[in-house]
Amino acid sequence: MTVHVFGHRNPDTDAICSALAYADFLRQTTRPDAVAACCGPPNERTEFALRQAKLTAPKIIMDVRPELEDICNRDVVVARTSDVFYEVYERMDEHELRSIPVLDDNDQLIGLVTLLDLLELVFQGGVDPYRSREVRTNLDKVVSVLGGSYQHAVDSGLNEDMILTVGAMSAGGFCERMKQFPADRLLVVSGDRPTIQLPALEMGVRGLVVTGGYELSSGLMELARGRGVTVINSPFDTATTTMRIKAAQLIEEVVNRDFLALSAKLPVAAAKQQIYRSAQTVFPVVDNQKLIGVLSKSDMVHPPRPQLVLVDHNEIGQAVEGAEESDIVEVLDHHRLGGSLKSTGPIRFIMDPVGSTCTLVARMYRQEGLEPESGIALCMASGIISDTLYLRSPTTTDVDRELLTWLQGFCSVDLAEYANEFFEIGSALRSCTPDKVVREDCKQFEENGRRFSISQIEEIGLDLFWERQTELSQALVRLSEQENLEFSALLVTDISSNGSLLLMSSEPEGWEEINYPQLEDRLYKLENVVSRKKQLLPLISSLLEQSPAPT
Repeated sequence: MTVHVFGHRNPDTDAICSALAYADFLRQTTRPDAVAACCGPPNERTEFALRQAKLTAPKIIMDVRPELEDICNRDVVVARTSDVFYEVYERMDEHELRSIPVLDDNDQLIGLVTLLDLLELVFQGGVDPYRSREVRTNLDKVVSVLGGSYQHAVDSGLNEDMILTVGAMSAGGFCERMKQFPADRLLVVSGDRPTIQLPALEMGVRGLVVTGGYELSSGLMELARGRGVTVINSPFDTATTTMRIKAAQLIEEVVNRDFLALSAKLPVAAAKQQIYRSAQTVFPVVDNQKLIGVLSKSDMVHPPRPQLVLVDHNEIGQAVEGAEESDIVEVLDHHRLGGSLKSTGPIRFIMDPVGSTCTLVARMYRQEGLEPESGIALCMASGIISDTLYLRSPTTTDVDRELLTWLQGFCSVDLAEYANEFFEIGSALRSCTPDKVVREDCKQFEENGRRFSISQIEEIGLDLFWERQTELSQALVRLSEQENLEFSALLVTDISSNGSLLLMSSEPEGWEEINYPQLEDRLYKLENVVSRKKQLLPLISSLLEQSPAPT
């Protein structure tokens, strides 16, 4: 099963780059099925980093809750409308199936057929002397099921409603029996009995099956050709031949066309009720009417759960949608421990207070003696540069500095020059709508039952902020209302001055104790504050602890 390596929602450079690099590390060590994924498109700076590293962005997956296409059996045994009982029964018996989908000649799903449906073909008509003899098939299928051969064939591929008769009585009695049916529909089965074969040929029956491995004499064959009678040689005795011809009936008339098919994109949880209410034993899974797999009710009892590795976060509230219904198999993070993350069993949980998750990934490469490819090395360096503001953030540790130096040895660019280019690229204030600005790198938190969000953007200079302050304030209010939060905050960090502005959607109780200069209503100047996780979040948490939650 594939394990997806995910960063947090609204992913920043560290989240995406650590997912790519750690998936690469896992593929080389313990999980060759590891795939990097993300909960949204990369921002402009991250795109720049990926272009420079010549890497493709992770696959965007907004919800990991399994869909039917994820759990269905894709090795499907099917029947065709041109199949006969014998062929389908052998197929079902070989695979121990009670029901299989039926496709037309264009591979379109048209119905289901069950074992009970097939048995109706053999036993239909009961004791009715006419209906019990009817066989809808073509002579090519008869020859195939018999393992026989033609002595003479006429329109052998034509599907027809034939009447099966067995020449096992006196010649006179059998001739009277044959006269009860239209000759052009009669399929006569006989052993080496010329007294039966001659009148059958003279009547011009549709076909004559000679059993026991015998063949018609040259004289009778001349008559068969003259009357346009197909002659088939069967290696079996008359009783076995008759039974096999009954098994050569086309399945088309017993195909159940009133059936439940399920969309491949249907979530497993939504499909359960439909499946449990149905009397079907097998459920086709389709994509635009094309069959891609099948499900049984037993498949829904304990469906496989997606496997996730979380990087750069450890809180369910920041994880991809559906993470709570998945198996979290590993966490690699450098933030605080929070949220209600649970696992179904013991997992590897690595947390270290370094400046970047990419630092932790790079350390694992070095510990394993693996040399990252230049693109992966630059990818990890980008995550470190981004999260530590090129080692200027107070979150920076000696480990970050050491690992960035180590990565430089594998990169084809000078990281100091690259860092300058990186921060000059992708001003959110220059290129994004106000709503996108406040959501681009947004994380939600819960403290003492109080839910809020903190977004952060990095700019070189704050001129654009002052131009867009009003619309950014309005966007923060909308974010808070749409996400049902007590408040939302935007930290605008000036890389050149190593300080930030803090814009609030509203000010919660106790906010007057913030102890930073207030420039305007809901706007504060935070000198030397550049880290959301190490400086701003602890500050907000302490302010909220000092005031009661609103009722």
